[in-house]
Amino acid sequence: MELVKNRRWGVAAFIVLLLIIDQVVKIWVKTHMTINESIRVFGDWFFIRFIENPGAAYGFEFGGDYGKLFLSILRIVAVILLSVYIRRLLKKKAPLGVIIGFALILVGALGNIVDSMFYGLIFSESTFSSVARLFPPGGGYGTFLHGMVVDMLYFPIIESTYPSWFPVVGGEEFVFFSPIFNLADTYISVGFLYLLFFQRKYFK
Repeated sequence: MELVKNRRWGVAAFIVLLLIIDQVVKIWVKTHMTINESIRVFGDWFFIRFIENPGAAYGFEFGGDYGKLFLSILRIVAVILLSVYIRRLLKKKAPLGVIIGFALILVGALGNIVDSMFYGLIFSESTFSSVARLFPPGGGYGTFLHGMVVDMLYFPIIESTYPSWFPVVGGEEFVFFSPIFNLADTYISVGFLYLLFFQRKYFK
């Protein structure tokens, strides 16, 4: 029983820590950068580039205001179900790796939910010429559950143009791995891939 309790507190601390890191990075970007502003980190393949995402992970949009509301509610339901499942895993004394994998997915979903739920209420609008203000006097740019998700991690590993003979898009520019994403998206992806490749035996 003591082991389960200690694990529970450890997993909770792990989730809170990762959530704080995700939010600190997003708040800094939101209050220090304008939309589409870039900061070079390493060479030409890693940039901090600020965009706001009204939809799903990795910058994909999802059906306007109603789609945004549906996605926010879906995330909340997913977080509730994941929380219940992780609690069950702890009681069953599941392998720590399995618990950590699901905890990563949970904290990733939580990170983007916070943006959706509160950012529209507590931030002014980010534009191409001005940074957002936290707790602006006139109120935020949006309503509850309609906040924009902050994305900033950009890895244009290969930037080139399609060969002139390439059908339809010959001569046009392309970027290998063009999505701009955030730490919460990374948590979800790492958790899912870790479970898929290293914890499959548990689910047999």
